[in-house]
Amino acid sequence: MHALIVTSHPESKSLTNSIALKIGEGLSQSGSHTFEIADLAAEGFDPRFSQADIASHKRRAKTPPDVAAEQARIDRADSLVLVFPVYWWSMPGLLKGWIDRVFSNGWAYDDNFEGKLSKKLGHLQIHLVGIGGADARTYEKHGYDIAMERQIDHGIFDYCGARVISSTRLLEADSRDPLQHFNTARNIGASLFDKHMQVKPTVAA
Repeated sequence: MHALIVTSHPESKSLTNSIALKIGEGLSQSGSHTFEIADLAAEGFDPRFSQADIASHKRRAKTPPDVAAEQARIDRADSLVLVFPVYWWSMPGLLKGWIDRVFSNGWAYDDNFEGKLSKKLGHLQIHLVGIGGADARTYEKHGYDIAMERQIDHGIFDYCGARVISSTRLLEADSRDPLQHFNTARNIGASLFDKHMQVKPTVAA
């Protein structure tokens, strides 16, 4: 099986990108699975939702070529893994813009603008890995963990029918030994296609 691991951090040697690589290492250790890393910052993906995107959304024009290329990458994958630093209790603008443009009407879902919605990504497994500086108590105290789940897991992926299999938060990133997070990342990769992963655990590591 094949996984697409997506990052959007501007620094190539960031903790975020390092964790993405460790997930890939864990996945490849099985010997039977493959992965691709999509580094949106390094690739220069344009996250701005343009007039061309609006025209495509309203079925007045074809999908922009750069968006179609990203959709093709996802179509080749069995699992989509998003690895991102938590900015303002959500994902960075570049990654959100990628979702805004790529998870488009006609590909991720069908909306006929008459109240009927068809979800088209029921075959796709989603794994979320958020990297935050705060601790688990802060997330729980203010409800940030629930807010992120409702916004991202339900608001984005459930709308398209994609299944969020795992949602992991690697916390205290500025103060904790990164080796702990690297080990967790390898374990995520190693278990990515385990058949027993039928429910969505939320892990604050």
